[in-house]
Amino acid sequence: MPRMSRRKLLASLSLAPLGLALTGRAAASDDPPAAAKRVWAEPKGTYASRNYPNVEVVSHQGVKFHFYDDLIKDKMVLINFFYAQCKEFCPPMTANLVKVQERLGERLGRDIFMYSLTLDPRHDTPEVLHHYSMMYGTKPGWSFLTGKPENLEALRIKLGFRDLDPVEDADRSNHTGVILYGNDKLNRWSACPALANIDEIMRQISYLDPGPHKPFV
Repeated sequence: MPRMSRRKLLASLSLAPLGLALTGRAAASDDPPAAAKRVWAEPKGTYASRNYPNVEVVSHQGVKFHFYDDLIKDKMVLINFFYAQCKEFCPPMTANLVKVQERLGERLGRDIFMYSLTLDPRHDTPEVLHHYSMMYGTKPGWSFLTGKPENLEALRIKLGFRDLDPVEDADRSNHTGVILYGNDKLNRWSACPALANIDEIMRQISYLDPGPHKPFV
């Protein structure tokens, strides 16, 4: 099966545990699929316990956190998976997320937080991730996270970044094409292709904020 077809399959399957059917593309698009525009909600208190192991992770600044209690609880967040040695898909994805960072402005790190979790924690130490963040000029509020391999793997599986085919699941690059975004306090969650048009990504993120204004557009 060609790689791009596998990545389309990933987009359709990876977020099934979240109640989503994202049939997105890894490539940039001006017209992300309608399914990516839906917001999924669950009664208060059930989502976190089912999908967010409260495992320890370490930021690119060497700070230890409990994933749910410290990074997700009551926050608006964007989550993606990547790895520093990824050459084909991760660089354009991270570059697109830099555009998201710029559009969030001063609200990044105050009202909304970005988390990039490594798929290769054995290689991606805090020092490696610090170099990676410096290379892209990331700002406070965007954390690159590593930790024990079993903790990162538990997060990958529970967050839905997986393929039902074990051969495809073993290919790390198949888990880099989606941004998961949510408002834990309101139990609003959805996803979009990581290389979607930046205006469309910002429009999707605006659904996290129920206020009368659209601060992320």
